[in-house]
Amino acid sequence: MDTPNENATDQMMDSAPEKEQDPPRGFIAEWTVTILLLLFGTTTLVQAFVIPTGSMEDTLLVGDHLLVDKLAFAPGGAITKNILPYSDVKRGDIIVFRYPVDIRQTFVKRAMGVPGDRIRLQNKQVYLNGHLLNEPYVVHKAEWIDSYRDNFPSDPNTAVSAGAQRMLERDVQNGEVVVPDGFYFAMGDNRDQSLDSRYWGFVPRENIIGKPLIIYWSYDATTEDLSNPGATIPHLIDIVIHFPTKTRWRRTLNLIHSYPVQ
Repeated sequence: MDTPNENATDQMMDSAPEKEQDPPRGFIAEWTVTILLLLFGTTTLVQAFVIPTGSMEDTLLVGDHLLVDKLAFAPGGAITKNILPYSDVKRGDIIVFRYPVDIRQTFVKRAMGVPGDRIRLQNKQVYLNGHLLNEPYVVHKAEWIDSYRDNFPSDPNTAVSAGAQRMLERDVQNGEVVVPDGFYFAMGDNRDQSLDSRYWGFVPRENIIGKPLIIYWSYDATTEDLSNPGATIPHLIDIVIHFPTKTRWRRTLNLIHSYPVQ
């Protein structure tokens, strides 16, 4: 027989509301956090970049999609420089930077000269600080010699930017360009078809965004596909239709390495 105390306890338990469960995180909240993390990553750590022109062939091809390490060349603080993997830009590093003529555009080239270096070209060959460079990464697709492009520095036979004109007027000594402090001399590996420091001058240190790490995807596209806003929709349709056949599977997930230029 139940006692009065037991009956009272049973009634209290029957009437007590069940413990409420924590409400699940909403879909919007989850995606908000995800987007914020992605924005932090793409603005602070890495940045996606696609190669739109052939100036770095055959090292990088039109349609190569890269992840760029934005910490590699970031200036370190008093504490972070000893913790994070910052480094100086070295000769032979492939760099991604804001185009000095129009910082809204992003370029990728190879750093060929660091502050204090002396550079000249003779018959397409690069001389750095007085000695001829061995450049296995370079391709030449023009058999003829251009008086300015291939024997640099010399009098321009084509239009050059104001930055290049200043470089030719102020930074040429004994037939060589001398790279000033805080600047770098950059060139494309497709040496005959590269719009580089010969035509627009030095790369300011503050313009350098980072170093390419990996080709996360490579798709056989054209410069028109990637540079012309009007070609965006046709390009997307092309990807949907030809993704398996035009993806360069052998290049996908390839690491990008610098070459020690001495």
